[in-house]
Amino acid sequence: MPEYWKVTRLSEKAVSPAMGERVLESPGMGEVLVRMHAAALNFADILMLQGTYQDTPTRPFVPGLEGAGVVMAAGPGTDLPPGTRVAVHAQGTMAEAGIFPASRCIPIPDNLGFQEAAGFSIAYGTSHLALTHRASLQRAETLAVLGAAGGVGLTAVEIGAALGARVIAIARGAERLQAARDAGATELIDSATCPDLRAALRDLGGVDVVYDPVGDAPGAAAFGALKPGGRFLVIGFAGGQPPALPLNHALVKNISILGLYWGGYEKLAPEILRTSLVELMELARQGRLRPHVGATLPLERLPEAYELLASRRAIGKVVVTM
Repeated sequence: MPEYWKVTRLSEKAVSPAMGERVLESPGMGEVLVRMHAAALNFADILMLQGTYQDTPTRPFVPGLEGAGVVMAAGPGTDLPPGTRVAVHAQGTMAEAGIFPASRCIPIPDNLGFQEAAGFSIAYGTSHLALTHRASLQRAETLAVLGAAGGVGLTAVEIGAALGARVIAIARGAERLQAARDAGATELIDSATCPDLRAALRDLGGVDVVYDPVGDAPGAAAFGALKPGGRFLVIGFAGGQPPALPLNHALVKNISILGLYWGGYEKLAPEILRTSLVELMELARQGRLRPHVGATLPLERLPEAYELLASRRAIGKVVVTM
């Protein structure tokens, strides 16, 4: 059992479709008890349920990697008093309540609702760390975003535009491309009708940074449009498999291939991750970031929500509410 679900003696019971009713203990040192109001789905959730994710917990476990709610009780050594609205990035958010490390909870501004905050941490955090810390995206550089209407893709478009980059969005269909344009993309490529993605990107002048949460053939095609000194961000493989990247081209063109596993920063450099999240929450408070919720379902319809995510029918994040 994940230690986030230490038992409790509250008058209320926490419910998860995966675990049934559980009674939660009072939070311990450095922990807070959060009454969840919403939780967001990620492709990593599906991989965990399939047992193929790199950090799959021991079964049985409560699914969900991020959400938002209100602190109900705080253990010793925490600075989040009861009543604080927080975004949570930890295992076990698909339930009515949970005990989480306080370090995994970030206060959210008043102008950010629970549904928007639920899917904020991982998607925005991934794009912010990737574009700023890993790729060092500069103002006026060209950024190509694959899967630009997906949960992380839209955040990459939005953050790239906020950083002053020229953003090329690659997505399927007019509706998805319009969502990317609304998020700040200046150039649009419809992957459903584009016969040669590499040529299309080259016709637009080439690319300094590729943000790739898709992989497979689209990732390889975008890699071929990178300028000398370009950076290729490996974010995920929603297309089914990693892209086949020609390393000889990386050598000749001085291209950097940069992986970004956001969750790994909890161990690699937690201070960098937390600083990034604090900066993002400030941008949200200023109204410079506008999280897009593509679909909202109640917790009781969690299997349907996972199916919606797997089919890629939603634009933006899929969120469940409690």
